[in-house]
Amino acid sequence: MQEFTSPAGVRNGTVIGTYADYQDAQRLVDFLSDKGFAVQHLRIVGRGLHTVEQIVGRLTKIKAALSGLLSGAMLGLLIGWLLSIFVRGNDWWKPLLVGAAFGAFWGAVTGFIAHSMTGGRRDFASVSAMRADSYEVEVDNEQADQARQLAAQLPQKLTGVGPA
Repeated sequence: MQEFTSPAGVRNGTVIGTYADYQDAQRLVDFLSDKGFAVQHLRIVGRGLHTVEQIVGRLTKIKAALSGLLSGAMLGLLIGWLLSIFVRGNDWWKPLLVGAAFGAFWGAVTGFIAHSMTGGRRDFASVSAMRADSYEVEVDNEQADQARQLAAQLPQKLTGVGPA
């Protein structure tokens, strides 16, 4: 039985399982929920957190301008839609069209300029994610015995270490 101590404002708890994959920790919580355990007393805690930045492609001035064009068009469309509420008659579509066109133009210009100003220091697009080396399922100390008894019934087809 491992006791967890925490900074101010976070409840203390007992670790009832340690897993290599988040899905396995989630599986334990789901199993406890299915058994009727009050899951508001549980936490999944990632240990050994680090970020992983996956590079998804090269970023050129043209790609930056196209990305700006699309996001600007969407913003302009939204603003045009809001303005179309005040238009009477059958001309409700004109603010949509003007907003989308104006937004696309300025989005493309600002995307191109913003990428040009980086001076080639970041010519790639990426997606960042937070990962952990392991995941612990914690329970409030008062419910630790009940949670441990229920967790022992979970079939051990998991990738991680398993219940503590």
